[in-house]
Amino acid sequence: MILRWLLSPTVRQASNLHRHAQRIVNAQRDQLSPQAVEKVAAAIAAVRSAIASNADGKLLKERMADLERTTAKWIQPYAHASLRENTEVILVAVAVAVAVHTFFLKPFKIPTGSMQPTLYGIISENLLNEAAATFPTGLRRVIDLIWHGTSYIHKVAKAEGMLEAFEPPKTIFPFVSRQRIRIGSEWYAVWSSVDHLLERAEVEPHHLYHRGDDIIKLKLINGDHLFVDRLTYNFRRPRRGEIIVFETKGIISPTTGQPAMPQDQFYIKRLVAMGSEQVRIANDRHLIINERRLDHTTPHFENVYSFDPKQSPRPNQYSGHVNGFVARQLTEAAIAPLFPDESTVRTVRPNHYLVMGDNTLDSYDGRTWGDFSRTNVIGKYCFVYWPFSSRFGWAAR
Repeated sequence: MILRWLLSPTVRQASNLHRHAQRIVNAQRDQLSPQAVEKVAAAIAAVRSAIASNADGKLLKERMADLERTTAKWIQPYAHASLRENTEVILVAVAVAVAVHTFFLKPFKIPTGSMQPTLYGIISENLLNEAAATFPTGLRRVIDLIWHGTSYIHKVAKAEGMLEAFEPPKTIFPFVSRQRIRIGSEWYAVWSSVDHLLERAEVEPHHLYHRGDDIIKLKLINGDHLFVDRLTYNFRRPRRGEIIVFETKGIISPTTGQPAMPQDQFYIKRLVAMGSEQVRIANDRHLIINERRLDHTTPHFENVYSFDPKQSPRPNQYSGHVNGFVARQLTEAAIAPLFPDESTVRTVRPNHYLVMGDNTLDSYDGRTWGDFSRTNVIGKYCFVYWPFSSRFGWAAR
């Protein structure tokens, strides 16, 4: 029987047909007359009997045709059948997408430059004071956006006025928001994929804009868009050096006792230490975990510790990890307050993780707000799907 089903398309078609007819009868049983139920049930039984008796293809097709005629006569047709079918297809597609998003892959946009040069965040270039700067148009502009992730925002004043009002950004599509600003009596709609657009564009509230003046003239290089693997950590714990994505909910600053950052966001960093491990940062910019020094031979740290020790740390370059003492030689910014020097040792709490960004001079990470619960982790970096740069795919380490 099974072998015949595998080898004969007619048998498979007949099996599907009588099952489908039976489902319709079951769904409409309370609406059908006893005679209708009896007639359709008999036609279904005839098809089943022909399959079970190994009837030849001709007889099987006759029984199928009889079943189709019977159902057409006695079964009530669904109203708007094509709409119903399309709706079912859409709902199934949505259910599959939600399942993939929840259990397998979650799309994620790198918001900042804390993981550069491994993964890039959004980079903005304000060209407001560069009168000679021009933006591409037409096909070239489309190619820049699709291939390189580069977009351009250019708004010119239609009439004289100052910044009178602005609306908060509204998310219209995933990673795309719309914001309106009013200059004088005119409203301008601005579409972008970045936060703090007005600050990036340096729109001044007390500046008088004349007709024809540039209000916004911004070049945006969108950050890496990647998929987060939500499946792997259901079967094993994260490993040192892996790039993980985690919720910020519940992360409290150990110095102030207040939330260390907005509690409804997702961050991406490199996992450097696990629960109960003792951590310090040496002046040579290497992590010491339980008195074991990490270096370029440590898995997942090949690039992080590939720097030339004779060169000073630089932003957006692999420079190891700096503590507060090293940072104070380079900048006045408060970097690594929890690791002020190489003698400071911090113990990661049990069932907690400590993470740091690869852009050590420009990363707000565990050196400032300490560790967080391992339950905050939602997954690991999987691959970059856009833009099509050197980091596309599984290139990041």
